[in-house]
Amino acid sequence: MTAATGTLAIGSDHRGFLLKSLLKTTLAEQGIAVEDLGAYSAESSDYPLFAKAVARSVSEKRCERGILICGSGIGMAMVANKFPGVRAALCRSVEDARRSRQHNDANVLALGEDVDPATARQMLAVWCETAFDGGERHQRRLDQIMEIERENFKSSP
Repeated sequence: MTAATGTLAIGSDHRGFLLKSLLKTTLAEQGIAVEDLGAYSAESSDYPLFAKAVARSVSEKRCERGILICGSGIGMAMVANKFPGVRAALCRSVEDARRSRQHNDANVLALGEDVDPATARQMLAVWCETAFDGGERHQRRLDQIMEIERENFKSSP
């Protein structure tokens, strides 16, 4: 993902607020447009509301990709994967971030707030820069995921 490829939606709860702020600055420095969908402070908040906003933005193609941050990243990923067309990946390492894009064409990156800031920046850079491999086996598996989604949602974009 480059500055020319589209907007990235970002959201966090109160626990992810500081890391979200850091990543927004990193993205701005790279010229990537960001739509911040909350939380807007470190005051206690409910992660499902922000995961819903980001996932809906990606599902409806208002934003190309999304980033979600909460205490562990688990809840955010669970909510985001309820939306048609969203493939949220909880990543804990740079290699997770790379593979989520190469192998699964993940369009939402979920992070826990306890990720070291330097590692989080590396993960974000790799995740934004890595393209889907598109190789036969990865495409076949992605097609299977999308078919399951169509069967379950009946309204996939």
